[in-house]
Amino acid sequence: MKFVALAVLAAALAAPAALAGTPTLTGTVGPGFTITLKQGTKKVSKLKAGTYVFKIADKSSLHNFHLTGPGVNKTTSVAKTGTSTWKLKLKKGTYKFVCDPHKSFMKGSFKVS
Repeated sequence: MKFVALAVLAAALAAPAALAGTPTLTGTVGPGFTITLKQGTKKVSKLKAGTYVFKIADKSSLHNFHLTGPGVNKTTSVAKTGTSTWKLKLKKGTYKFVCDPHKSFMKGSFKVS
């Protein structure tokens, strides 16, 4: 029984550690009519292929953050607010992020090489 408890504890501790070395991108949508994706303080326009952690702050019940690209289709809820964390493997290609209800003007994109 002790071994099972230790294994569960080790797995729980390893999860945050697994994200520790992974580059983090910060997405924000709202509270006004804005949507951004940054790495640190710089807007993301190009990235190298690989694994990234996306921390998305959805600050309005009028908006969502919807990311699409090769093998990726992730979204937050339009009706809800809060923070979502996604660990995604990005492949070569173009990725787009939009607010679905306002996609004609709340949008952005970046290229992965």
